[in-house]
Order: sequence, then C-alpha cells, then structure tokens
Amino acid sequence: MGALMNPEHSWPIPPAGGWTADDLDTLPNLPPHTELIDGSLIFVSPQTRFHSETVDHVTWELRSQVPESLGVLREFTIDIDRRNRPEPDVIVFRDDVSHGLEQTRLPAEAVLLAIEVVSPESIDRDRETKPIKYARAGILHYWRVENKDGRAVVYVYELDPATKAYVATGIFHDRLKVSAPFPIDLDLTAITAKRTRPE
Repeated sequence: MGALMNPEHSWPIPPAGGWTADDLDTLPNLPPHTELIDGSLIFVSPQTRFHSETVDHVTWELRSQVPESLGVLREFTIDIDRRNRPEPDVIVFRDDVSHGLEQTRLPAEAVLLAIEVVSPESIDRDRETKPIKYARAGILHYWRVENKDGRAVVYVYELDPATKAYVATGIFHDRLKVSAPFPIDLDLTAITAKRTRPE
C-alpha cells in the first residue's frame, strides 16, 4: 500500500485502522528504529550516552555468555501481532528461527528475553505498555534497565504462565546474576566505570 505523506512535514499519514507490522518494511524514509505500537508509528528520540553504553555492554556480555543454540541482537523488531512490532533494545532468541542476514524481524515466540533501557521519553512505554505486550506474546523474560544517579539498575521479570503477566524476580544494582533464560553474570558497574574513573 502506498503511504500518503503530509506535504508540510513529509510524515506518513496512517490509513484507516492504523499501520500494520508489514508496513515497517515498505514505508519510505522512516527514521531508524521506528516501532509500531497499537497501529501507530513510534519515532525514538536521540539516545543518551547512558542508553548507548548500556545497550553496548549488555549486548557484548550476553553474546559472550549465550549458549550456541541462542542468539543475541540489539535494536531488532519482533512481531507480536498485526498492529504491534516493537523494537527492544536487546533480545535473546532461539537461533533456529533465523532465516538469514536479510531478515528484518523475529516472531515473538522465538524471543526468550526482551530488554529495554529506559530513556526519558520511553518511561511509560518501557514500564507499562511494552511489558504487557511482551507478556501477552509469551516472552518468558523481561528486563528493564534504568539510570539511577548515573548507575544502571536492572528490574528482572519472569512470565507467570497462569496469569500471562510478569512477576518481579529481582532488582539488581551492581551485579546481575540469574539462572534463566540461561546462566548470566553481568557486572553492572562496568557500564559507567570508564567515565566515572578519575583522570
């Protein structure tokens, strides 16, 4: 479907009923990391250094610890349903669902862990909207990383299969050590160590 554009701002005008997950692959000139939430396009703000360093660190650490049967990707969209295609900051997924280097998204059922690093403009989405959608999609684990006085704090959740809702399993400040979805040990102080170290 050809997108109608607003001539003043060149923004896509949504069709009746909103955009669909497939539209993210075909709409022209979308900003990087555009997400689809409830049929609406979500454009992200410029990221802070804390956000960038945290995503880099967590991605690198998970890749160094992940079993061979699993993969780790940063800023990659997942299909939840026709009207929702969010882009977690980091995901852990079953590698057997990979369809090659041209793949632009993963099915939610392949994702074991979704991680969001909270930005000032994403607080409500990362604390409320996205966890509900990830849980309903059956993603077993969700982490929310927040900046508390310049240090990373990770809120860890696991899906309760009876309620289809997340249950908090821990809050981690300096070190995150969990056994699921696989044994993980992260030094959270390393995220900001370089810029807090005296010259």
